[in-house]
Amino acid sequence: MPRPAGHEGPCGQAAPRGKGFLVVAVLPASARAVPRLRRLARAVVRSHRLPEAAEEALTVIVSELGTNVVLHSGSPELEVVFEIDDTSLTVRVRDCGRWRQRPAPRCEPDDMDAPFGRGLALVDAYSVDTSVLRSADGTQVRAVIAL
Repeated sequence: MPRPAGHEGPCGQAAPRGKGFLVVAVLPASARAVPRLRRLARAVVRSHRLPEAAEEALTVIVSELGTNVVLHSGSPELEVVFEIDDTSLTVRVRDCGRWRQRPAPRCEPDDMDAPFGRGLALVDAYSVDTSVLRSADGTQVRAVIAL
């Protein structure tokens, strides 16, 4: 459910305030969160009449980042923040968990071609700037899409 700017999100931290339009949503970190994030991303892009390329980029980015929170953080919820200005669309995905590394590297031949493990590379490919901030309070990933 979207919350107003300045609310306290996961881990009791206030959501950042941007220069442009701002949408904040906090969702339970479950498999259901990922399709909800994609729908929210499409709604944000379409309501602001942004280019189709921005919609594709944003839906891929929130899918990958949301999936990382669900699979790797152990956080009970995730927060997503969308900020739009004249030149860019910024998305931040934050959790209050701890990164859980895969217990063993991929070594099965069938697993080598699995569509996993490329999430942050996809985020980088669709964004003009990406940052990952890990702390004792969780992880925040920021991706900026040029408009």
